[in-house]
Amino acid sequence: MALVIREATTEDAPLIADISHQTFYETFVAYNTKEDMDKFLSQQFTKGKLIMEVGAKENTFLLAYNDSEIAGYVKIRDERVPLSMGSVAALEIARIYALSSQIGKGIGSLLMQSCIGIANQRKKEWLWLGVWEKNQRAIDFYTKWGFEKFDETDFLLGDDLQKDWLMKKKI
Repeated sequence: MALVIREATTEDAPLIADISHQTFYETFVAYNTKEDMDKFLSQQFTKGKLIMEVGAKENTFLLAYNDSEIAGYVKIRDERVPLSMGSVAALEIARIYALSSQIGKGIGSLLMQSCIGIANQRKKEWLWLGVWEKNQRAIDFYTKWGFEKFDETDFLLGDDLQKDWLMKKKI
């Protein structure tokens, strides 16, 4: 098994959009109503919006491959820091997704190592992210990597107002 990471280009945008849609649906459909999932995916998480994210200057996307098969990706955003963090040099892990068939194969760890490397290259003091308060598998993963909860924020999925935890890690 050869795990490989490469930076995405704008040509990868449709692939990233497809992975985003698929992994979001697979991860959260069991915990939300069909109506809320459909509304969120059709209004806020459209293929067009996802494709546009790939070309935005503040975003960096890294693709993970297991052998030659796409396994997941991470979206890093170098744009904003939550007010509760103050004025620190921080990098956001906006999304870190692995295909369900690839979970448990080291994809998340490889992507996280890459995020830490990029944060170091960019001279950031912190990494931060948001995670749904009920996504215990993800919370456990982030905690294992040294992230700690420091705040909460609202997340609207369809018509359901949910809570995301904000977590940070000192680099």
